Amino acid sequence: MGIRKARPDDLPVIKELLRQLGYPDTGPFLANRILQLLDHPDAELLVYEHGETVAAVMSIHFIPQIALQGDFARISYFAVDEKFRSQGIGRKMEQYCTRLARKRNCDRIEIHSHSLREAAHRFYFRQGYIEWPKYLIKPLQNPDV
Repeated sequence: MGIRKARPDDLPVIKELLRQLGYPDTGPFLANRILQLLDHPDAELLVYEHGETVAAVMSIHFIPQIALQGDFARISYFAVDEKFRSQGIGRKMEQYCTRLARKRNCDRIEIHSHSLREAAHRFYFRQGYIEWPKYLIKPLQNPDV
């Protein structure tokens, strides 16, 4: 029981965890993304095993900064299976991410979480995160932009 690097054979459970997070259509590309993340030197794809069951997934990216000495870590996706929530798994995963970020000389961890995910926000606030307003994105699906 504990945290380990994801493996390609974790695909079905990672797909289910992403579905629970609100991403139901990962099937066509998820296997390739898992392999890409596992092979990327500035990324970690982690799972939490509860007995023989994968109960959580977290992807982390480490991004160099040009204007500051430290890098930053970004939690890109983080989901704990709804059957295993409120058992401390999320806290353990977040603490592990913090240790990895410190080892990589990061000066902060970022997470972008939709405003509708209020329970997730309460979790992050308990872990010491603060709100840092304004985050802007430019969607690239529209070729006219």
